[in-house]
Amino acid sequence: MLARIMAVRDGLRPSERKLADCVLAQPGEVITLSMADMAERAGVSEPTIARFCGALGCSGFREFKIKLAQDIAAGMPFIDQEVSPDDRAAGIAGKVFDRTLATLMQVRNNLSAESVDRAADLLAGARRIEFYGSGNSGTVAQDIQRRFFRLGIPTVAYSDAHVYFVSALSLAPGDAVVAVSSSGGTRDMLEAVQNALSSGAAVVAITRSGSPLAQLATVSLLADVAEDFDIHSPMTSRISHLVLGDILSIAVALRKGDALRERLERHKQALSRHPREQ
Repeated sequence: MLARIMAVRDGLRPSERKLADCVLAQPGEVITLSMADMAERAGVSEPTIARFCGALGCSGFREFKIKLAQDIAAGMPFIDQEVSPDDRAAGIAGKVFDRTLATLMQVRNNLSAESVDRAADLLAGARRIEFYGSGNSGTVAQDIQRRFFRLGIPTVAYSDAHVYFVSALSLAPGDAVVAVSSSGGTRDMLEAVQNALSSGAAVVAITRSGSPLAQLATVSLLADVAEDFDIHSPMTSRISHLVLGDILSIAVALRKGDALRERLERHKQALSRHPREQ
């Protein structure tokens, strides 16, 4: 929940951002407050609190406090363990591993099994799958595509925004797109996804909750990652997106059944005669 608050904070209204800052500063105290007390402490109205909870996917202040309490009980995420200039190797390694593990646990706990099933069904039945992403997300899209091309489905990955913008126009009903974006708000990606949808293709998004891409896609797998884009920050969103890609590829492979299992066994035997990095 704390990671989700940080992820959506900049897109909130000023009064809701004020409330978000209050929660992030003292989460342990927030879970003991009534809505009226919370409104007084943060200097906002009770309707503002209701909107804030809704923006985080909660039905109300009570559910918000329950999820926040679960966050605290599981251990605070490592949002304050940034690498400092005087850290030595052991400290750097510990902070990077701790932050990455905490992020993966947050993504796991918030992942919708229903969304995974729906996305896997769409991709397993697709005639062709295209993977889109730019920058770091482009690298992730290419990596996920390499997991899918062995499944007997024609696939391609594009990291050039102009190329995937045009390619999306050539899709048809029965095709699918996997769109990867940590921000979920880049214009090029949104326009390409709109092209794909208008062509009749389904779109699976790997992105953050509440983003324009998440709202536009046919189905979304969400990773709300608190991440600062400075030189010291590990790219935890990239790792989270790779794991979501692994989940999708395995779920699709299982839906393909025995025929795919036999195909993969033949591949394995052929590759064993030509050992290389896989």
